[in-house]
Amino acid sequence: MKKSAVLPAAVLAVLLFLTLAPAQARDLREELVRESTVEQILKRGVLRVGMSTFVPWAMRDRNGNLIGFEIDVATRLAADMGVKVEFIPTKWSGIIPALLTGKFDVIIGGMGIRPDRNLKVNFTIPYDYGGMSIVAHRQTAAGFDKLEDFNKPEVKIAARIGTTAVTAIRKHMPLAQTRLFDDEAQAVQELLNGRVHAMVSQEPLPAFQALRNPDRLFLPLKGSFTKEPNGFAVRKGDVDTLNFFDNWIRVVESEGWLVETRHYWFETRDWESRIQ
Repeated sequence: MKKSAVLPAAVLAVLLFLTLAPAQARDLREELVRESTVEQILKRGVLRVGMSTFVPWAMRDRNGNLIGFEIDVATRLAADMGVKVEFIPTKWSGIIPALLTGKFDVIIGGMGIRPDRNLKVNFTIPYDYGGMSIVAHRQTAAGFDKLEDFNKPEVKIAARIGTTAVTAIRKHMPLAQTRLFDDEAQAVQELLNGRVHAMVSQEPLPAFQALRNPDRLFLPLKGSFTKEPNGFAVRKGDVDTLNFFDNWIRVVESEGWLVETRHYWFETRDWESRIQ
């Protein structure tokens, strides 16, 4: 008798669950859509972009306006979304925590896709590929022409804190001393003053600095000695936003726009007069 009394109740519970589950699932999906970053951007009418100044990715022109490869990418993205863009300069060492606390919607700043970063944020598909290069001081690094020359305990190498340049130094030149700075401008100045032997940074910054200061700096290696994919970084759990950004990258890449924009900023010096 007890079994017959329990069975109908169990069946009733299952039927009730099957009746309510689709409605609850639909409500949950609708709530997730409303709370997605992309929907909040559209509602706000402004795409908030976290970035950090880094020649020629993002820098100030003679009038104080932001220009550069990442600035063009974010500006085009906002235009395609039909919203305005707001750039929020942030120190690189704190840019991921700032994203996680909601200071901005996305990081578009030449951020290399790394497993340790991916534990904290989600990355889009790559929209660019970068590589680490090295620029050296003519006097302190005289005669250096290979990575092994820099892999010595007495050698000092400058880099920007929190970047993959630090990872590259520790992997390829583990014996060298690393001097870390909040931005590239400080690292470059340290190199120009001869207080370090070299600086490691993403291409084409080292080559650009060697061209600007041929009397004091030189490139001991041709090209880069690493290669890494760069992606937009967004907060975890936001599938809609990640999907939109991924497909936007695919579209502008298929148009050839990314290649053209990258060529202008990384393979020409046509923009140099804009910052002098």
